[in-house]
Amino acid sequence: MPQTPTPADLQKGHTGPEETTLASERGRTALAVGVIEKIAGMAAREISGIHALGSGFTRTFGAVRDRVPGSKSGAGRGVKAEVGEKQAAIDIALVVEYGVVIPLLAAEVRANVIDAVERMTGLEVVEVNIAVNDVHLPDEPDEEEPEPVGRVQ
Repeated sequence: MPQTPTPADLQKGHTGPEETTLASERGRTALAVGVIEKIAGMAAREISGIHALGSGFTRTFGAVRDRVPGSKSGAGRGVKAEVGEKQAAIDIALVVEYGVVIPLLAAEVRANVIDAVERMTGLEVVEVNIAVNDVHLPDEPDEEEPEPVGRVQ
């Protein structure tokens, strides 16, 4: 069983604060950490029972940032990756729908994220840590929904 690397171990082979390099016989491929975070975020969202990714503050800040023209996509919101030369560790913050079985949901998210990141990047995912920050109730409004703007008559 492979030992879980420390953040210092994951930094070995790191070419910069936001990029990792995969080397082969015919060249190198540079992957920005944001690429791994987006892949993990999209893979997590594919699982039924996920309401949103990130904490309340992260979601609110991201919703405002998404409205700014030219801003980055929020696909990696709620995801933090540490990437080394051959391995990655991923932390994901979730808001789940009321009624889901959280341990089963976490296992599905973990498996889907590992599969997607390993398949698309060739990196070995050594761990996916999941933090459930909130439960979305059916009668609660979404925090990210814009409030209607208009005249009151």
